[in-house]
Amino acid sequence: MDGIDRLVVRPEQSMREVIEVIDRAELQVALVVDEGRHLLGTITDGDVRRALLRGMQLDDAALTVMNPQPVVAGTDASEVALEALMARSGLRRIPVTDAERVLVGLAVPRSELGPAAASNLVVIMAGGLGTRLEELTKDCPKPLLPVGAKPMLETIVERFVSQGFARIAIAVNYRADMIMAHFGDGARFGARISYLHEDKRLGTAGALQLLPPDVADPLIVVNGDVLTTIDFRRLLSFHQDNACTATMGVTYHDVQIPYGVVTLTDNRVNAIVEKPVYRYFVNAGIYVLNRACLDYLPDGEYFDMTTLLERLLADGRPVSSYPIHEYWQDVGRKADYERANREYASVFEQR
Repeated sequence: MDGIDRLVVRPEQSMREVIEVIDRAELQVALVVDEGRHLLGTITDGDVRRALLRGMQLDDAALTVMNPQPVVAGTDASEVALEALMARSGLRRIPVTDAERVLVGLAVPRSELGPAAASNLVVIMAGGLGTRLEELTKDCPKPLLPVGAKPMLETIVERFVSQGFARIAIAVNYRADMIMAHFGDGARFGARISYLHEDKRLGTAGALQLLPPDVADPLIVVNGDVLTTIDFRRLLSFHQDNACTATMGVTYHDVQIPYGVVTLTDNRVNAIVEKPVYRYFVNAGIYVLNRACLDYLPDGEYFDMTTLLERLLADGRPVSSYPIHEYWQDVGRKADYERANREYASVFEQR
């Protein structure tokens, strides 16, 4: 059982605080207790993402999202009994309470002592021209632009390696020689890096047609200009648990209308909302794909990931969404690049 103080939240705390607890502890769960530390419920990483899809706001109280009837174990449960309970319930986090339902611990599998090596291939799309960054990418490919003290692609590679993903393929086109010279075979980063050479630009999915036919199933695909702190192991588990052909990471984007918005029925005014903010889920440039997705790629043609997902949907293939509440920053424009540099130290160097 693991220490639990860092996992405890009160029912009135905001979901923003709950998410911070889940991310900081890296155990994918927060435990909701009252003043007497009686267990009221649990909030898992999956609960958070499902609530985001339902429209949860970060200021909502933990009470509104928690599971009030979690599976629990008693203090007299042996390790063997706890492992059996996990196997029966399919859960990997089980609160332990005494006879008065006072929280005393959290049971986790013995096997989870550190990140296990994953056989899944990670594909990083790094062949774009980066034209929106203008002179910054005139002599340097965008993935090698420094963010913090290192190229942004180096941070992406290190994040994957730290989570047990060592098999990495980088799709290259513009200034490919510079990327290959920097990363080589990946040994100095603890990775085994190979390259997908695009003789011409193939889009955000087209380079996948260069993969060998026996690639492990499923594979993770990310854009080479996305910095994030998500746990890719959780993303992979989410994809497998939902039994989908593809999973797309999504993050929310707020759009404020700079005017009063008027709703009408015929010529009658029903309501006026001054400068409302609308929230939309947007593509985060992070995907998990089953090998079957590769069958939809046309040989040698430019092909974007959105087109691939649209064809999967048209063919009746299930595609799931993975809401990202962790740090996420796309580095596509100068303002994005400047923001990533401002935030880098506080986001990545303190982890």
